[in-house]
Amino acid sequence: MTPAEREFHRISGETHAPELHRLLTFGRDVIHPDGGAAWLDEDGRPDLTRPVFTWITARTAHVFALATMLGEDDAEAIATAAVAGLRGRLHDDAHGGWFTAAEDAAGAGSGDATGAPADDGAKDAYAHAFVLLAGSTASMAGIDGAEELLTDAAEVFERHFWDDAVDRCVDGWDREWVTLSTYRGLNANMHAVEAMLAAADATGDGVWIDRAARVCDWLVGLAEAHGHRLPEHFDDQWRPLLDFNRDRPDDPFRPFGATVGHALEWSRLLLDLESVRPFPQALPTARALFERAVADGWSADGAPGFVYTTDWTGRRVVRERMHWVVAEAIGAACTLAARTGEASYDEWARLWWAHVEECF
Repeated sequence: MTPAEREFHRISGETHAPELHRLLTFGRDVIHPDGGAAWLDEDGRPDLTRPVFTWITARTAHVFALATMLGEDDAEAIATAAVAGLRGRLHDDAHGGWFTAAEDAAGAGSGDATGAPADDGAKDAYAHAFVLLAGSTASMAGIDGAEELLTDAAEVFERHFWDDAVDRCVDGWDREWVTLSTYRGLNANMHAVEAMLAAADATGDGVWIDRAARVCDWLVGLAEAHGHRLPEHFDDQWRPLLDFNRDRPDDPFRPFGATVGHALEWSRLLLDLESVRPFPQALPTARALFERAVADGWSADGAPGFVYTTDWTGRRVVRERMHWVVAEAIGAACTLAARTGEASYDEWARLWWAHVEECF
């Protein structure tokens, strides 16, 4: 159990245990009949008109592997099926690595009905980081096929996505691993840090912690240079593209501006890293990211909840309230409470839980 998880249990006690079970129950039908994890509708029913996505399948494997370790009924079968999907229809047997998505049996989406990739087969670090995370967690839970998945994912990630020369990850390749995208992204590196810390747990290989620390060292400087509003998008020389997607500010994966939830997520990840390796910059940067995100994002437009994004002055851009942002806020507050013992972080966590209970 991570420090954040321990602190969550300290703060919430048994109060939120029913929510844990409710969320796992909601996802019980997630496995697609043709393999991998389905997109779920608002009632938890599989939407078979959508492709099967690698990132959803990998997250499913991760979540239900954790649930297996908690002793939840039927969790192992779901985790096993998700791992099988990652080793099966979502894997590119011809060129290695994983497709972004695969088609369902009805042939919905932009690919064909045989399980071929739903797009041009491009390989992205975002999805591959989640496969590495899934293999790590599932192997620790003893899920069938997980060790093989982890070995494969680690080799692919090391070979194609980790750039040792700049201490961070590149973002995307074509299907054959010939042409590297000129885009570089913070989001993929954030999830890579999470996955690399998990890989270190699963393998005992400290090189993964070293890589995570190198990314975080860069992140600290980036945050300081931009007032702790984190640029998300970069060119191939790692120069920030501060106007990227200004004309599409609500892009679900690459929005314009600073993403409030990501600052909160980085706050937690820095302290997760510090829990396994000395990292003097972790606590001051975690505090600063947290404080900036809360000041810019929480009830900032007069209504409860966190906004999605701001511009570089802190002006709110996308005001939609998303469940994952408040989830990251609670995780960051719990982690900071565990690290500092300061009551103010407890108070934030309790306030946001009350908000979740009322609005989500």
